[in-house]
Amino acid sequence: MSYVGKRIRLERIMNRKSKNMVLIPLDHGISDGPIAGLVNMAETINKVAEGGADTVLMQKGMVQHGLRGYGLDVGLIVHMSASTGAGPDPNNKVLVCTVEEAVKLGADAVSIHVNVGSITEAEQLSEMGSVADDCNEWGMPLLAMMYPRGPNVTNPHGADVIAHAARAGAELGADIIKTYYSGDVESFKFVVNGCPVPVIIAGGPKANSDLEFLQMVEGSIKAGGRGVAIGRNTFQHKNPITFTRALAMIVNEGASAEEAVKVL
Repeated sequence: MSYVGKRIRLERIMNRKSKNMVLIPLDHGISDGPIAGLVNMAETINKVAEGGADTVLMQKGMVQHGLRGYGLDVGLIVHMSASTGAGPDPNNKVLVCTVEEAVKLGADAVSIHVNVGSITEAEQLSEMGSVADDCNEWGMPLLAMMYPRGPNVTNPHGADVIAHAARAGAELGADIIKTYYSGDVESFKFVVNGCPVPVIIAGGPKANSDLEFLQMVEGSIKAGGRGVAIGRNTFQHKNPITFTRALAMIVNEGASAEEAVKVL
């Protein structure tokens, strides 16, 4: 088990000063196709890197088209799960990559997606356990996207189910958890306090108000969250560079949403 390797790689995807993370996921092409902002991967990555992103996340086939070879100072997470919006059950995430493949691509970390409460939860949990073992063997950090999604999940943004999903990821060996924001500082403290590894929040659907979105980010940090994983709201923003900059101000510099929104 290579803890040294994990520690070195974690330093590549976390901000060196704040120890937090501004992650820009760019894996939406597998689920949604070539949506706006993801047609030219290299261009988008250049913009978010210029804005101050700490790392980006993508599927294995996109690495050669977007990241390596462009001289960018940004970390790389290779996503190992997939499903498409055209499939019969988009919540059924399956493994499409191995940790060894990610190592060969030069990844600084890998990620896996588990929908807690989905019909195929058992298979997804089993796969995560195996991936966590492989990550320990290779010294590769594991980010787990843990979402409460399924027929019995009536409120996926409730603090109790989010806390359960986050804790399940930590229980199975994740080094970082990505999950929903529960809506306010106090309830998200419950999520963070129940999870022994760093928790970062997902962005969700494209927001209508920059200030409202940044206030959500600020709330998560106040509650003890360690960063954000913001995809569509960043790469589909009218100015991805400055929006990334606003995120970095809050996550890595301790700015308020009101201060950060001024750069927009």
